[in-house]
Amino acid sequence: MLSSIVAATGRLLISEPFMLDPNFKRSVILLTEYSEAGAMGFILNQPGEYMLGDLLPDVSYSELPVFIGGPVANNTLHFIHCCPDKIGGGIEIGGGIYWGGDFETVKKLITNYQLNADEIRFFTGYSGWTPKQLDDEIKEDSWIVADKLNKEIIFTKSEENLWREVVISLGQRYAHIANFPENPELN
Repeated sequence: MLSSIVAATGRLLISEPFMLDPNFKRSVILLTEYSEAGAMGFILNQPGEYMLGDLLPDVSYSELPVFIGGPVANNTLHFIHCCPDKIGGGIEIGGGIYWGGDFETVKKLITNYQLNADEIRFFTGYSGWTPKQLDDEIKEDSWIVADKLNKEIIFTKSEENLWREVVISLGQRYAHIANFPENPELN
């Protein structure tokens, strides 16, 4: 078993280097919910093709990117943030990171340039697992679980390097896999 840390709300899931599922290839996922009912989270390093203004025309500030949270319900919009003093009603995930909240307030704050990409991240869809499914995938070494939750990781502007950086931050036990080629046949 690769990971000795168990899955829980607020933990990160790091895909194993040769995961075949294109939805999760070299992904880092923030778990926002983990219980007997299943698990849910958002892929942090998969930028989408849209800006927020493309999806919400009534929001004048369109420079905030929208990420692909996962393959489930990709017609839904979600957000995480680190400013509960500005956005009420969110659920604390851990480490000062919140999931959801008063969306009307969010739209007003964005329109008035009072929120930026260092404070909030939007996702279309989410990643979800049925009861015990994620636990089984972890036992099969499809995922490494990490408790490296911090704002720098969650709100990084270096999404293309996030998987590698998080793997290296796990220490010597995992650092060697950060250099594995995406396609082992190219080695």
